[in-house]
Amino acid sequence: MAARTSKTTAKPRPAYRCTECGNQLPKWVGRCPECNAWGTVEEYGAVPIRTTAAGPVSSPARPIGQVDGQVATARSTGVPELDRVLGGGLVPGAVVLLAGEPGVGKSTLLLDVAAKAATSQHRTLYVTGEESAGQVRLRADRINALSDHLYLAAEQDLGAVLGHIEQVSPGLLILDSVQTIASAELDGAPGGPAQVREVAGALIRASKERGMATLLVGHVTKDGQIAGPRLLEHLVDVVLSFEGDRHARLRIIRGVKNRYGATDEVGCFELHDEGIEGLADPSGLFLTRRDKPVAGTCLTVTLEGKRPLVAEVQALMVDSQIPSPRRTTSGLESPRIAMILAVVERHGGIKLGKQDIYTATVGGVKLTEPSADLAVALAVASSSTDNPLPSNLVAIGEVGLAGEVRRVTGVQRRLAEAHRLGFTHALVPPDPGKVPPGMKVVEVADIGEALRAVPGRRRSAGRPRAEQRPAPEQPRPVPPPVAYADELMDGWDPVDSDELV
Repeated sequence: MAARTSKTTAKPRPAYRCTECGNQLPKWVGRCPECNAWGTVEEYGAVPIRTTAAGPVSSPARPIGQVDGQVATARSTGVPELDRVLGGGLVPGAVVLLAGEPGVGKSTLLLDVAAKAATSQHRTLYVTGEESAGQVRLRADRINALSDHLYLAAEQDLGAVLGHIEQVSPGLLILDSVQTIASAELDGAPGGPAQVREVAGALIRASKERGMATLLVGHVTKDGQIAGPRLLEHLVDVVLSFEGDRHARLRIIRGVKNRYGATDEVGCFELHDEGIEGLADPSGLFLTRRDKPVAGTCLTVTLEGKRPLVAEVQALMVDSQIPSPRRTTSGLESPRIAMILAVVERHGGIKLGKQDIYTATVGGVKLTEPSADLAVALAVASSSTDNPLPSNLVAIGEVGLAGEVRRVTGVQRRLAEAHRLGFTHALVPPDPGKVPPGMKVVEVADIGEALRAVPGRRRSAGRPRAEQRPAPEQPRPVPPPVAYADELMDGWDPVDSDELV
């Protein structure tokens, strides 16, 4: 009698899925590890076993030398400052993610780009999910962004957006914003991780298949990070960050990721009532025009990407009325300012312990690189002595904890920009390289030598003698000067700084 054989089929194991983000899990958990939501994991069935077989290819593989690179030539957006950051313009099929805080001017900038880039051969489709078509038209009238080849649609469904793409066949698609579009095939509200992933994936496929450039507007969290899954930044070709203080006119676009160019370029814009305008020379926004120098101010040259910008640093010192003096900063990093103040007091011999100290920048610019350390130290010293620095002086250098002045990158480029704007004197670290002709550059090795540029203390005008501050204590001895210190004040009268104006 033949033995019976039985075939046992494994029972399908149940699978679990997060209703918030769509993440699939092999077992139930209380909190989804993807979106950290509690109580959203539910059982939905067995996990199907999928195998992928080899299939037909869309185009045969070729040696890289035979691939036509002309199809990926960048086309100008009509906004030179944006082209600078993109590396020359928009490449056909490229997907760009522009993120920024609310009210910074993202929609205004992209509406201007949409109108300038629209031509009869390359139509532009502007899809808004946050406003109505009438509201966008009002903004277009205000900034003069009207074009017969610019098409406008207000949609929040992914299928409708893809339908508009089929109908218009644009060369440029602008979606404002990716967090407001949802797919009917997925559960969850617009802006969720699963929805953002699906919307971005569908638009990227459409862009690559059609050779259509796409600009996606992205929201940011309270920490300044791009909202949604981090996968979104990996999928797109270019990630741009739109920065700026909403109370200031300056706006800066930084390249965070760029597959078609460098990421060390920045674009500067000025936001006003008539719209947004690119600034080829934005240094004037960071300076204060005065007839005479003012104590507590110093100029420096910072590098935003490859672009040198002259910025002004201000410091104000007043007698503190509380046991713990205030240390307030605006546009500067608080930990670095605290370090510079400690170095100025320890190695510069200036007492700061009982003073309220306020430091700020002009024009809403944020200085994060260490090249502004020397300018901050000189501004603090100038405020302490109540005497102004020469108005045609710039200070460039990083200050170390031992009081030394260190070199920074791009000193020659910074000096060339300062010379172009009419500055004739500069305090720099040793070995600055080639100096522009006609510019006097003084090399300082430590903070003690740099503080010698600050004129001596003078009594404030109009203050009664009884209200004068007590005589300052004797400063700590300054280390012996280096060999070239005798040339520091050559041709420079620190008492009468007006002669340098």
